[in-house]
Amino acid sequence: MSFAEYADHDGLGLADLVKKGEVTPLELVDAAIERAERHNGTLNAIVYEAYDEAREAAKGKLPDGPFKGVPFLIKDLGTEVKGWPRTSGSKFVANIVDDHDSTLVSRFRAAGTVLFGKTNTPEYGITGTTESRLLGPCRNPWDPNRISGGSSGGAASAVGAGILPLAHASDGLGSIRIPAACCGVFGLKPSRGRIHLGGRKMPGDIGVQHCVSRSVRDSAVLMDLTEMKGSEAVLAPVGRVEGPGKKRLKIAFNTENYYGTEPDADVKAATESVAKLCADLGHEIVPVKNPVDGRAFMEAFLTVWSSGPAHLVGLAKENGLDPERALEPWTTGLAAYFASKPEGALEAALAHFAMVTEKTKAFMAEYDVWLTPVLASAPPKIGEQAPAVPFDTLYERTVEYVSYTPLHNVVGTPAMSVPLSWNENGLPIGAQFAAPIGGEGRLFELAFELEQARPWAQKYAPVFAG
Repeated sequence: MSFAEYADHDGLGLADLVKKGEVTPLELVDAAIERAERHNGTLNAIVYEAYDEAREAAKGKLPDGPFKGVPFLIKDLGTEVKGWPRTSGSKFVANIVDDHDSTLVSRFRAAGTVLFGKTNTPEYGITGTTESRLLGPCRNPWDPNRISGGSSGGAASAVGAGILPLAHASDGLGSIRIPAACCGVFGLKPSRGRIHLGGRKMPGDIGVQHCVSRSVRDSAVLMDLTEMKGSEAVLAPVGRVEGPGKKRLKIAFNTENYYGTEPDADVKAATESVAKLCADLGHEIVPVKNPVDGRAFMEAFLTVWSSGPAHLVGLAKENGLDPERALEPWTTGLAAYFASKPEGALEAALAHFAMVTEKTKAFMAEYDVWLTPVLASAPPKIGEQAPAVPFDTLYERTVEYVSYTPLHNVVGTPAMSVPLSWNENGLPIGAQFAAPIGGEGRLFELAFELEQARPWAQKYAPVFAG
């Protein structure tokens, strides 16, 4: 299958070719593998290759789902695939091989996808860039000297490079939206409780799972196939969203971050252009101020966020390991940050989360959607936010760079990065739209409309056409 034929279709389009008998699943898998072998040496997006297994699966009887025969990748972080290694981007657990498929992976398979590998992720997903010591830096298909974002950096890089049309991703800090914005693809973070996480339950656990994709409809259909329904549903199901909505929306809009600081000029201009696009489409744009105290919020967020690394350091010590050797400097630095907090700090931070959640819910109840930047700048260069950067420097860079996304993880609201802008250097700039909890349908309808108004699917990264 030629690249032109492969690239002209999203996942549902490729599956339709299979259904019509115009291509076979094996041809699709071979096309994805050929693309991976051509570009992964530069990008380092795929870190585990299951190519022979995928070819055998493609030759066999696949479930008759909407994505039948479509190549698919799993993020190498906390998601089990039977017989595959799981590293979570860390030397600490680099030798785990899972003996079962997670619930979500089972649903991906039932959708008809063919799994052919795993994607790069930072150590335990705790940075906004994908540059672990174990797996190495994942690079941006628009400029390999730039980051692909984190923690689903490998997934976004692979989709942005045209290796496949959609890939599994997860989001606990912004880890679907950040790499989607960096790599010029679509990424929607579901409401907390929307997608099955396999029974995982930890204090302050704010992570969710879904995908990044080139088209809105791939994301919408995959959510319909993987969301919890019936007796297991936490939220009323979204169902299948298939196109733009008719209702004109009241959209809250600001470009300042949690601290009242404006993003880089190109990000501000891009976000303002998206607001104007929405206004031109008939939506009401309402300038607002951020409803939370950014400093207090980020202190609480980092207290909760650093409790995980503190737990990892404790595990390393229990196993007779030197944490400084087993874990990366950013991880141990966060653990030290948590250790410096007074007794009861985690409980206080979780109480702050509850207060912020109620305040944000009340704010968002006044609007249909909330528009902000995704990130404070276009993708930085590789190394600028790497885990080996001195902790205090990296701390300041990180909390400024990702100062728009974490709130929606804490509150549990759905939010998406839509690839509507590129700066003068050809780097993507995503726009973040959020909705009240359970509002994924509203976001998908708006995304379909924006996709029609300012199409991005045929805007290819430099490596894409190669």
